[in-house]
Amino acid sequence: MKKILVVLVLLVVSLVRLEAQEGFHFDFHGFVNPHYYADSRSVVGGREDMMLFYPKPIVRDSLGRDINDGWQANMLAITARLNVKITGPEMLGAKTSAFVEGDFTGATNATIDNLRLRHAYFILDWGRHRLLAGQYWYAMVIHEIMPMTNPLNMGAPFHCYARQPQVRYEYRLGGLEAVAVAQWQLDNMSQGLLNGTPQSSPLFARHSLIPEMNAQLRYRQGNLFVGAAANLKTIQPVVPNPTGTLHTSLSWSLFGKVTLGPVTIKAQTLLNNSLYEGCSLGGYLMLADGSFRDWHFNTVWLDIEGNQGHWRPGLFMGYAENLDHGNTDFIHCFGRGHDLAYLWRVQPRLTYTTQKGLSFVGEAEYTYAGYKEPVGNLRLSLSAVYAF
Repeated sequence: MKKILVVLVLLVVSLVRLEAQEGFHFDFHGFVNPHYYADSRSVVGGREDMMLFYPKPIVRDSLGRDINDGWQANMLAITARLNVKITGPEMLGAKTSAFVEGDFTGATNATIDNLRLRHAYFILDWGRHRLLAGQYWYAMVIHEIMPMTNPLNMGAPFHCYARQPQVRYEYRLGGLEAVAVAQWQLDNMSQGLLNGTPQSSPLFARHSLIPEMNAQLRYRQGNLFVGAAANLKTIQPVVPNPTGTLHTSLSWSLFGKVTLGPVTIKAQTLLNNSLYEGCSLGGYLMLADGSFRDWHFNTVWLDIEGNQGHWRPGLFMGYAENLDHGNTDFIHCFGRGHDLAYLWRVQPRLTYTTQKGLSFVGEAEYTYAGYKEPVGNLRLSLSAVYAF
């Protein structure tokens, strides 16, 4: 930790000197976010279950008791965040900027508490069109409509939540925007057979030689924002594989946001063919003949939040249906939620903000999972954010 602090101090000193000498401007921000949460049963999740997907199924011991039932609680501050925005001189006829951000959630559950990279990208902006290159939001994360629920899940698995290295091109003409993205994998990886063992790895995407492709069409006018996105992912599900057999999945989304006075409404529908990498639902099957096929989730969600005053109520509601539930004609299943027929969540929240960087959030999150024996989990959480 001392070494990290020394490096950060030296970096800040160097940046201040660079700002004075070369015309760059550096704007430092971040926040501290202690978060307490309690669950009524064990859950499928990540980062000490701070990111909650859905409750675990009923598993009975020799006495018939459900071993996943029962309250548990935890408190973490790993989402503490530091970032710097860099505004530079004009280059190649474009306004230039960059953004670097890290937090302490780690790249995996095994590296929790470690400093990890969230965002690291630069932008060349020519006005009507711009180019972004680096690590940024996964293309199916429409950050303009992201639900403002407590971290970490931010609406997942109903709304995607991930970041990927990418090249992103945006073209704007009046209120219309066209977006094209080519992205690769790092922390959020595909599943497949690696050396004969089912696991997650970026190698399944790397061996395909084809980046994940995304295209979007958006429209902005005043307080209205709507759009559509299509996502095409190609992987080689078995590594090594002398035949190089590939599998391609197509997912799509419709989304929107509108501000009506003191209320902001956000909504989205997703056809998840295989968005495991985006912390969402869906996946693919390996059949007995060695071929592959997607299994699909249809997802819809709605988020409503007050946007004025100190007290700001909010409500998130999501529903997902497994369109291929009951299919057992496979030898391997990759993805998330195959044993669910459906999933729904109701998540009211209340935020008190000082409007000076300090806010407090109380939230109740009930998620109901449609296993053969359906189960529900109630999460109660309290958090504070000190932003600077």
